[in-house]
Amino acid sequence: MRDGMQCILERQTDIRVVGAVADGGAAIREAERLKPHVAIMDITMPGVNGIDATRLIRSKSPSVNVVMLSAHASPILVRRAVEAGALGFLAKDVGTEELLRAVRAAASGERYIGQKLAHFLLDARRNSGPREFAVEILTAAERDILRLVTEGKSNFQVAAAIGLSPRTVETYRGRLMRKLGIENLPALVRYAIRHGIIALD
Repeated sequence: MRDGMQCILERQTDIRVVGAVADGGAAIREAERLKPHVAIMDITMPGVNGIDATRLIRSKSPSVNVVMLSAHASPILVRRAVEAGALGFLAKDVGTEELLRAVRAAASGERYIGQKLAHFLLDARRNSGPREFAVEILTAAERDILRLVTEGKSNFQVAAAIGLSPRTVETYRGRLMRKLGIENLPALVRYAIRHGIIALD
């Protein structure tokens, strides 16, 4: 997908591709080094996810405007991306013309939400329940634990990664699942994927 987008962009006379990377950490480093006008980010990248990477890119390099791609859209995901500093938001299967419109809009400092996503968001807003927005009430520690647990880490591994005791991790884990209204790990994993917290391999 990355190669395909690069080919599309490189065929344009007004666009020059200055870099392409495979994960969130590399995106942060290269954005700071290259200072592109526009960075196209996948919301579910390995390592640092697209939302957190966008937040760091914008804090280090405010001149870099971000267009976000996602296969799992939801109102809360779009809101989190915008709050992190993204100017554009597109479905991952976006067509060529809309991709170019979004990139050019971002280069001019303008917001752009893809047509497919706009329709989806209008429908979702009418039909959403409170659980769709529950991720916003999680604390930073709970979001970290949610990410690590849904990546397959045990309580002991999570505890070692964030400097808490396994018992404290277990307490956080139970509390965040109650907040989200989720009762088992498979449902928690699906929730994390849908909200861009973890990436599919």
